[in-house]
Amino acid sequence: INAEYGGELLYRNAYMVLCILGLVVHNFFYSILMLDIIIREETLLNVIRSVTRNGKSILLTTILALILVYLFSVVGYLFLRDDFVMEVDPSPPGTMHLSSFMSALSVEASPDAADPSTLSQMVGEGLESCAAFSEEEQAALAADCEKLWDDVKCACLGGSFTQQESAPAPVEEEEASDEPVNVRMCDTLFLCIITTLNQGVRNGGGIGDVLRRPNITELLFFPRIIYDLLFFFVVIIIVLNLIFGVIIDTFADLRSEKQEKDEILRNTCFICSLERGAFDNKTVSFEEHFRMEHNLWHYLYFIVLIKVKDPTEFTGPESYVYEMVKNKKLDWFPRMRAMSLCSDEAENDQNEVKDLKMTMDRTNKEVASLTKQLQELQDQIQHIQVKERADMRNLIGDDPAKKAEAADTPVRRNNVAAIDGSVRV
Repeated sequence: INAEYGGELLYRNAYMVLCILGLVVHNFFYSILMLDIIIREETLLNVIRSVTRNGKSILLTTILALILVYLFSVVGYLFLRDDFVMEVDPSPPGTMHLSSFMSALSVEASPDAADPSTLSQMVGEGLESCAAFSEEEQAALAADCEKLWDDVKCACLGGSFTQQESAPAPVEEEEASDEPVNVRMCDTLFLCIITTLNQGVRNGGGIGDVLRRPNITELLFFPRIIYDLLFFFVVIIIVLNLIFGVIIDTFADLRSEKQEKDEILRNTCFICSLERGAFDNKTVSFEEHFRMEHNLWHYLYFIVLIKVKDPTEFTGPESYVYEMVKNKKLDWFPRMRAMSLCSDEAENDQNEVKDLKMTMDRTNKEVASLTKQLQELQDQIQHIQVKERADMRNLIGDDPAKKAEAADTPVRRNNVAAIDGSVRV
């Protein structure tokens, strides 16, 4: 939390510094404040995080790309120096060239010349007055000025030291000066590295798109093809796509995390962690539960209340919550339970008890009916048995031969035994 507050404070201070710079230095600093939209919009912030989260991987891959560019630059400097010839546009009149600037810096000022600091203030700006100088000093200043700029005449006009373009060239020369100029871009290793890095990485086809197109009859024609193809496949396709792939994958992960967070916030209660499905077919919907029962702001207001209230005036629940908040415990939160669900569960229990009682009553009635039917069946069986015994006794009578014949079978044996028993009784 302290780190988050520190970053927020640093951001606000930078914001204030930019406002002061825009007010004091230049209005350009006001335009930088438009980048505040990145902080306010999480989607744009994820774009920045997609680069910074895996910054180490991107940095190492970039170092690998620079090493490969350096190797290709060394090969080009050693073997393909003559192929690094590029067309450049001619410089406009009055453009200061690097060679002229370096040569002017190397020339020591003569005793009659003015102070170089005075020259730097006067040349090009025309703000400082030159009327106080003598004609010899003005001529020396004009000579030094012409060493710094090509095709420019410097003179003191109207009390101010200004630049005047030289006499216009003929039309034929002006047309000739507009034609592109071929410049060797690999005469030094440093220049070769800069050219390979600038032109090779920015072109879709690699360094081969900007180099001289060789003739098939040249000795280095096939090595040049290998050089161009290797640069294209290794640097453009593999290394650059590795960097882009890391950035795109990180952005996709951040987007998935944001969607998961939004899904949890939409379908899960922040207080009790119950999901939306727990309130299906209940008396209270999830929206009502989230807005009324477990409102996040109500809990925050309650925490603020126990912080500002006198501890001697606490009630029992307030004292309990105060101790929990003081010890940074969350046991007082209703985890995975809600009042509406508890009441619904009690009603469901009562309904289940009623259903069970009705079921038991129906079962008892059915058992009583079955018991009555079984008793009637037993009475009928006894009646039939008594009738059969009486018929058998009348049929056999007192004849011993018939008794022996009836005793041959198990059924008859039983009947006879029963008859004898009844007779003896």
